Amino acid sequence: MQSKDGLLDTPARLSGKTGRPLRVLLVEDSEQDAFLVERALKRGLEQVTVRRVQDAGSMRRALQEDVPDAVVSDWSLPTFGAVAAFNLVRGMGLDLPFIITSGTVDEDTAVGILRAGVHDFILKSNLARLVPAIEREIREALVRSARRAAETELRLSEERYRELFESTPLPMWVYDRKTLAFLAVNTAAVDHYGYTREEFARMTVDGLLPTEDVPASRAGAPVGVAAETARHRKRDGTVVTVEVTTRDLTIAGQASRLVLANDVTLRLHAEQALRISEEQLRQVQKLDAIGGLAGGIAHDFNNVLSIILSYAGLASDALPAGNPIREDLREIVQAGERAAEMTRQLLAFSRKQVLQPRVVNPVRLLANMEKMLRRLLGADVTLTILPGPDGGNLFADPSQLEQIVMNLVANARDALPRGGTVTIETATAASAPALSPLLEGSAPGPYVVLTVGDNGTGMDAETRARIFEPFFTTKEPGKGTGLGLSTVFGIVRQSRGHIDVESVVGRGTTFRIFLPRSDAKETQAALPVDVGDVRGDETILLVEDDDSLRGLARAVLRRAGYDVHEAQNGGEAFLVSESHGGKIHLLLTDVVMPRLSGRQVAERLAGARPEMKVLYMSGYTGDPVFQHGVLESGVPFLPKPITPAALLRKVREVLDAAT
Repeated sequence: MQSKDGLLDTPARLSGKTGRPLRVLLVEDSEQDAFLVERALKRGLEQVTVRRVQDAGSMRRALQEDVPDAVVSDWSLPTFGAVAAFNLVRGMGLDLPFIITSGTVDEDTAVGILRAGVHDFILKSNLARLVPAIEREIREALVRSARRAAETELRLSEERYRELFESTPLPMWVYDRKTLAFLAVNTAAVDHYGYTREEFARMTVDGLLPTEDVPASRAGAPVGVAAETARHRKRDGTVVTVEVTTRDLTIAGQASRLVLANDVTLRLHAEQALRISEEQLRQVQKLDAIGGLAGGIAHDFNNVLSIILSYAGLASDALPAGNPIREDLREIVQAGERAAEMTRQLLAFSRKQVLQPRVVNPVRLLANMEKMLRRLLGADVTLTILPGPDGGNLFADPSQLEQIVMNLVANARDALPRGGTVTIETATAASAPALSPLLEGSAPGPYVVLTVGDNGTGMDAETRARIFEPFFTTKEPGKGTGLGLSTVFGIVRQSRGHIDVESVVGRGTTFRIFLPRSDAKETQAALPVDVGDVRGDETILLVEDDDSLRGLARAVLRRAGYDVHEAQNGGEAFLVSESHGGKIHLLLTDVVMPRLSGRQVAERLAGARPEMKVLYMSGYTGDPVFQHGVLESGVPFLPKPITPAALLRKVREVLDAAT
């Protein structure tokens, strides 16, 4: 219902969405009009604070001291007006919701508003439109902010890939799959092969091959992701043996292929001289090289994915139900989650995933998984579980152990297109079979042996030799990522175990997983803490070297009410701690940072602030806080990629935990 002064008693639609009172900067010199605007805001909102300014100087100071959520400006002041106020906001680099109020409207006014780019113009006789206008402008500003953040991350991602391409010590190039013309080459390729970039630009990939190798190369051109050994000819005529890893790409609609070439000529000569199996050593070095590269890329991707997932989620939450943009943002979130899963698999393969092991009874674990495994296999596959007489316990991360079983059973199912049998057994062994170099560093024993076998199609020797390579798959395009067995390999190796594989074409495949046995009693997983309200008012010192991720964490925590002090590195963290006279309740720090790690920062601050709690963030094991990739018992940890909900819940959990 409308009151006599033209205001509507509107509901508090923004209540609870900002996590604090909505802050409005009011540019107004009239006491009566300022009173009307403030009353309209307070009637429409449960929580709002209004700061009033009357000229450019006071407005600039107000914006420098505390950036508001929205600006409401009178169209014309004696020395200052809405267009000037709007230009001041934009000149300071701020993208704030901006609403103009006026007592009258005329043609000149409309032209001025149009030029200023302001969307909302409200007559003071109808101030009931003020709150809906602010709501709309805030939503649109959030969408613009999310779009800019995504564009920035895309640009940074492209720059990272360009830097990775140029800084890789091995020759890399991209060529057109149709014409075989080189599209780009890195510095290592120029240096190694002796051709200039201009000469590469005039060549096709056939120009790198000895003439007699061209027909065979064209007949066996790799598809998708592939690795092979080939002969290449340098500019001076020298023929070398290289390992070529390729991946198909589409760049601006052009079917292309990325190639990584590793000259193994000297290595092959050494192998022959020392009578070492060429295939065995090739597998060791290739898997280690790919693992190191995959782990490094996955680490950087965790930070990028944190930004993408978080800002897309925040923007989606800010939009009303039914807004078509929510569907677009949901697609971004789903794609980000798929990328996060692939990142976790790459980290598992490269042995840089953070494990949280405990003593697990494998027989009980399989019993808990049985119903899910039967659904996975389907009605035409018979599942038999045979627990040994004394299965023994093992020390492993139970979620990763479940991942091993799921991946092996899924592979067995794919090998049984017309049905068959899958058998899972547990047993103990004093030692593993003769360890291959693929699993150096395995524990000496005794072991718990987990066996997964099928009577399916089996594998030939060539396929069996490559099954642990990431992205290698025998499935049809689109039917698999080629990361399942790579993940199993990484988890087992990081857990100091061993894999033994037997397979015969037409008779089936058997995987035997040897994991260190434990004589300790089984430990139960800690129940999740019910943190209730995730808001708080404690003081947090945030240390993160990635600017975008630090800005995200800061914004999320401050919206939840926390007093956040931030630092880019350990040195800044010490300065912040020394200058802050009050209590710091929590140190929230990344683990892997330049110069000083998160662990070192925490240890140095502990002397001055023994009461301060610590929460580590990471998706990577490159620091002593992890022992062989295993998280120390009792160390609070938040895995990346992070999301606002996970961050707030973990912060509240650590703050509320007993000291």
